[in-house]
Amino acid sequence: MAILGVDGFSSLPENCLTLCYIFFAAAIVINLVRDVTPHKVSRFIPLPMAMAIPFYIGSYFAIDMFLGSVILFVWERLNKAKADAFGPAVASGLICGDGIWTLPQSILALAKVKPPICMKFLSRAANAKVDSFLAG
Repeated sequence: MAILGVDGFSSLPENCLTLCYIFFAAAIVINLVRDVTPHKVSRFIPLPMAMAIPFYIGSYFAIDMFLGSVILFVWERLNKAKADAFGPAVASGLICGDGIWTLPQSILALAKVKPPICMKFLSRAANAKVDSFLAG
């Protein structure tokens, strides 16, 4: 934001403003369509602000919400009464647990503890070399 304030819109990538205008208009159109369609149809149209949450918070939150929605969907199929009674409490607990995990995560990051998993993306040629090394 500071760079944008100092250098102006010229500091943005080439088609950034065009994309901003397009997605702004699309968000308004989606909201209008959601408002004018019957409830049977509009309940399947997502809210643009809800789709924007991962951009503000991070993608991990959207993944957590998706997994929680799948769990609640299955739970409602198995036992709707208990899902209705305890679903909000379980969802709140999962969200709080995810938030509380940031404290130990920060401590581990400050202590420079390396995770016990290594993930690296290799080119096809480098991957073939690693596979041949591991094979024999």
